[in-house]
Amino acid sequence: MQLFPYWRLSSFYFTYYMFVGAFVPYWSLYLKSVHFSAVEIGILLSLFQVSRIFSPSFWGWLADRTNRRVAWIKLTALLGLLGYIGVFFGTSFVWLFFVMAALSIFTSSTLPLAEAVTMAHIEPANQPYGRIRVWGSIGFIVAVLGLGFLLDYTEIDSLLWCLLIIQATLFLLAFKIPEPHVPPHHTDHLSVWNIVMRPEVLALLVGSCLMVSAHSVYYSFYSIFLEERGYSKSLIGVLWAIGVICEIMIFMVMPKLMARFRLKQILMLSLLLAVLRFAMIGAGISSLPVLVLAQTLHAATFGSFHAASVAIVHQYFRGRHQTKGQAIYSSVGYGLGGTIGGISGGYALQYLGGETTFILTAIYPLAGLIVVAIWLKVRHH
Repeated sequence: MQLFPYWRLSSFYFTYYMFVGAFVPYWSLYLKSVHFSAVEIGILLSLFQVSRIFSPSFWGWLADRTNRRVAWIKLTALLGLLGYIGVFFGTSFVWLFFVMAALSIFTSSTLPLAEAVTMAHIEPANQPYGRIRVWGSIGFIVAVLGLGFLLDYTEIDSLLWCLLIIQATLFLLAFKIPEPHVPPHHTDHLSVWNIVMRPEVLALLVGSCLMVSAHSVYYSFYSIFLEERGYSKSLIGVLWAIGVICEIMIFMVMPKLMARFRLKQILMLSLLLAVLRFAMIGAGISSLPVLVLAQTLHAATFGSFHAASVAIVHQYFRGRHQTKGQAIYSSVGYGLGGTIGGISGGYALQYLGGETTFILTAIYPLAGLIVVAIWLKVRHH
């Protein structure tokens, strides 16, 4: 019997989220340094979300069809690395549009494939998801803090080389992940769309889409908003890290929370706290204590929401639909939701200002809360 590959999965999550921790907070600052407007930055960053609408579902279908999930992780990691290299050869909007489009098509697919592989490994081993996923949060903190201090003393171009090293490492680690055994399930004969069109599944997908729409505004423009209000890059990194430290703490206690509360209750509380968080960012930008408090809520708005959502998706999509289910969740939530948030946030920031943008962003999780409260039905976990 194959031993549970804890460190192999953990190191992959650690490195993947190191890339996210280096890219998400600071890439918008790099784009600003080469003189793109907020709208152009919103369009470029939204490419990662647009690709998530279709790309994960395509790779998920291939993975389930061939029953070889790790092979496709290796390929997407390689193609993501090759796509990224293009950033060294130009800084025009058109050039970066195509480079980031190529990069996003592959990097957006790596994680949902890895999530499906992880869930397939942890279920028979009776291991909690958070014990693996927490290493992704640690990797994010290492990157966001390290680069925050580095960029205060070096040019923003050093970000490009750091991201290249992380991408290359991720590709090498993909070869360490063992292929899981996925047993047949009684829903295997159904079309995946029979599952998707169930009202409770649609409610989860719509709720996730709205939650991610709000976070896409945060991921794309939070650093720019802070920098324009006079915060240093190192302090920006610290604020990002505070959110992820709280995320780590929630991942550690999620097994206990899931045992005590229904998954629907966890999602609803997460959405309610997201409404509060984004309103606080918009209204409290001049108060560091308010910003710190808002960052602690990342534990709920991302940490508990994501862990509960992945668990619910795993309940709905089993057997040969397992990878497709995680891919559809990624496509609708992070793809469509991220696109809506990135583009709307760019226009709002340019024409309404940062304060109004983040206050209005709270409308997204409020709408998600209503959808989940009315239509989501899920078994107690």
